Amino acid sequence: MTAQSSELSVSPTAADELVVEGLSVYYGGVRAVNSVGFSVGPGQCVGIIGANGAGKTSTLKALMGLVPRTADTIRFSKHDLARTKAHDIVRYGIGYVPEGRHVFPGLTVEKNLLLGAYVRPWKGPTLETLQEVFEMFPMLGEMRHRLAGALSGGQQQMLAIGRALMSRPKLILLDEPSMGLSPKLVEEILTALRRLNETGLGLLLVEQNAKLTFEATKTCVVMENGEIAMTGTSADLRRDPRVRQIYLGL
Repeated sequence: MTAQSSELSVSPTAADELVVEGLSVYYGGVRAVNSVGFSVGPGQCVGIIGANGAGKTSTLKALMGLVPRTADTIRFSKHDLARTKAHDIVRYGIGYVPEGRHVFPGLTVEKNLLLGAYVRPWKGPTLETLQEVFEMFPMLGEMRHRLAGALSGGQQQMLAIGRALMSRPKLILLDEPSMGLSPKLVEEILTALRRLNETGLGLLLVEQNAKLTFEATKTCVVMENGEIAMTGTSADLRRDPRVRQIYLGL
């Protein structure tokens, strides 16, 4: 199931930067995220860590327009996303891998992937991207006619990532990609993410697994109670005594 090198290249430009300022998320009268701000530049890999309920998943859903939110700025590739619908956010070049994968179990691997290309023409470039995904994740090519519900958790995670790649994004938001996977599969996912990042793809990675996040990213944001508690390089945060005690158990 190991990911291989791929010819997938997104050719990012300086404009392909996600800039977030003053992002807040409300559920009814409850504010789950309070005035969060950060940026993800072209080809960067930024992590968000925090305990359950810290606001990590709500932040990603807000960026994708999936939950009610307010913001001073949500900008990507010159587009104002603060009042943009989710399907248009995908058109503008942002992919999303949700927590729990959410593949369609009754559809084949290939049909799951093709659904990820709904913003693109069905033939020509889309079929080329499908082949590139199969080259990056050979297991998906081998199981292209198998129902997604028959795949293991790790295989479904590869499928969810592949599905997000089908829209040819320049930035992907990933929510807990290591959840429920064995250490071996977690390492395979980490390797796949590194290779994707090397192609120029920007990554925003939400994880409870702080060790994995620090290994995969250069910059990291620590969230607590819906707010940003700390921001810095992953190397510096990994050495921080408070982070080591709370998130690394050291």
